[in-house]
Amino acid sequence: MIVVVIGVSGSGKSTIGGLLARAMECEFLEGDTLHSPESIDKMSRGIPLNDDDREPWLRAIHARIVDASRRRVSIVVACSALKQKYRDTLEEGVAVRWVYLKGSKALLHSRLQQRSSHFMKAGMLDSQLEALEEPSNALVVDGPAGPDVIVGRILRQLLA
Repeated sequence: MIVVVIGVSGSGKSTIGGLLARAMECEFLEGDTLHSPESIDKMSRGIPLNDDDREPWLRAIHARIVDASRRRVSIVVACSALKQKYRDTLEEGVAVRWVYLKGSKALLHSRLQQRSSHFMKAGMLDSQLEALEEPSNALVVDGPAGPDVIVGRILRQLLA
């Protein structure tokens, strides 16, 4: 099973994705690790990425998804995948289960303010929310529940 956990920064993709992968006993890919140094620098300076910046990053994630599919192993991927065309790139030729972590702007902003070491800053949340095209084919998890509760909900729905 290939599961891509999506949402804006602060939604919990890394935390939930890592816990979900552990629960599924499979690989976990933090999509942010595949950003180019130039893109990380840009975001660190508070400049949102554009589609041209994202294209090689999405292709790199897609290659890892395809590799897992070819090896017939499950993988959980954390990736913002804010637009439908980004999700189309990620699932090209591969069956993907989407998990969309949704939260209120206040909750997301609060979480981002608590992070100090991440390149994505709280001031960029508005640009992500503006770019977001909510998926129509995803398992949607909304609300401020704890990570273990959220992972339990996701597992029940994925395995149903």
